[in-house]
Amino acid sequence: MIDVRPYDSLGGGQHGWLDTRHHFSFADYHDARRMHWGDLRVWNDDEIAPQSGFPPHPHANMEIITYVRQGAITHQDSLGNRGRTEAGDVQVMSAGSGIRHAEYNLEPETAKIFQIWIMPRENGGEPSWGAKPFPKSDRTGRFVTLASGDASDDDALRIRADARVSGVTLAAGETAEYQLGAGRKAYLVPATGAVEVNGKHVAARDGAAVQDESLLRIRAIEDAEIVLVDTA
Repeated sequence: MIDVRPYDSLGGGQHGWLDTRHHFSFADYHDARRMHWGDLRVWNDDEIAPQSGFPPHPHANMEIITYVRQGAITHQDSLGNRGRTEAGDVQVMSAGSGIRHAEYNLEPETAKIFQIWIMPRENGGEPSWGAKPFPKSDRTGRFVTLASGDASDDDALRIRADARVSGVTLAAGETAEYQLGAGRKAYLVPATGAVEVNGKHVAARDGAAVQDESLLRIRAIEDAEIVLVDTA
C-alpha cells in the first residue's frame, strides 16, 4: 500500500520568516489521520528566510534529523555545540533527557530543510548532537544511509531509534530499489523532481506513506533527490 500525500494537502503555512508544511500533525495543524507513521512523528518542509531562524527552545525524548536541501543552517545548543550544515548534508540531535537549541539561517539566501522527528527506543539518556557531509555524488543511483539506529550502518550518523534515514539522487529515467523488511513502514519525499514509486506518481515535496510493500522500485521521471525514512 502506498498512500500519496500531495504537497498541497499538507498542513502549515506562511509565517513571514518561515514558510512551513507539515506532513503530520504539528503545532496548530491537527489531522487525526496523520498523527505519525510508525515511529516517525514529524516531517516538516521548512523554508527559512535569510538572517532569521528558530530561537533557543527545548526538546526532550526525540531523535531530530535535519536534512538541508538549499543554503545552510547554523546550530547551537545548551551543550556548547555549534555547527553549520550545508545543502545535501545532515545533522542529528538526540534530545534525550533534555536540551535547548537554536537553528538559524545566517546566509544571504533562503534555507530549505526537511526536519524529521523520530521517537526513540527509550526515553532519557544524555543528549547529543552531530553532523556529517553526504556528497550527492556518492548517492547517485543508489540509496545511502544518512542516519541510523542500526550499529551495522558504520558510515551513518547515529540515532537512538529503530529507524534508518536514507537518500538517493536519480537522473531522469534512472531507477533505484529499496528493500523494506517485514512489518516495516517507509515514508518517502522527493526533495526535488517527480518519481514513480511502484508505479505511483509522487511529485516533488509530496509524501508517500508505504506499508506492506517488500520492495520499492523508484523511477525518476525528472532528475530527483529523494529522502526516505524506514521505521518500525
